[in-house]
Amino acid sequence: MSFDALIIGAGAAGLSCALILGSAKEKPFAKDKKIGIIAHQKSSHLQTALFNNVLGLKPGSLGEDILNDGIQQLKDLYPHVTQIDKERVTYVEQKSEGFKVTTNKNEYLSKIVVVAVGYTNLFTIKGLEKYIEPHPRAAIEKDRIWLKNSDHLIEENLYVAGTLAGWRSQFAIACGSGAHVATDILTLWNDGKHTKIHDKVTV
Repeated sequence: MSFDALIIGAGAAGLSCALILGSAKEKPFAKDKKIGIIAHQKSSHLQTALFNNVLGLKPGSLGEDILNDGIQQLKDLYPHVTQIDKERVTYVEQKSEGFKVTTNKNEYLSKIVVVAVGYTNLFTIKGLEKYIEPHPRAAIEKDRIWLKNSDHLIEENLYVAGTLAGWRSQFAIACGSGAHVATDILTLWNDGKHTKIHDKVTV
């Protein structure tokens, strides 16, 4: 299976990225794009999170519920975004036509890849080792990592989002990071014209 953009990870950053890419489906530059997300969530720190300080979330919201609701929101609103469940990425390899993404079950090709998994030293995706460095915004004793990047871009058509991009572990920051990457990809698809997608109330 081939994609124009494939997101690895369905935590705050990955789901935010997928939702915004999916929401551009009516735009001429995005309507024929194939988008996928490998919806592995077990390593997400949201699994045990409790939120009282996030704008727009009811105090007491649970991270586990947000993850489940986000997957359902993506499925209901943007069913053209392919959700790949119960697979774990093991290898990302650059090819002339893009990237080959290997999981424990399948292989996929994608022109663009977004890596949006957690920032622990348990990172196991082969092919990305040369980009791993100590996390610049985490306590040294926590042994966190990031994939070295410039404004989310590791190298051409290879992005990283969320805490693994070097941001602090705050839900709002991770969501914003994923949204940032999505709008960068949309801008790329839109011939470099700065692009964002908003829904508006009509009167």
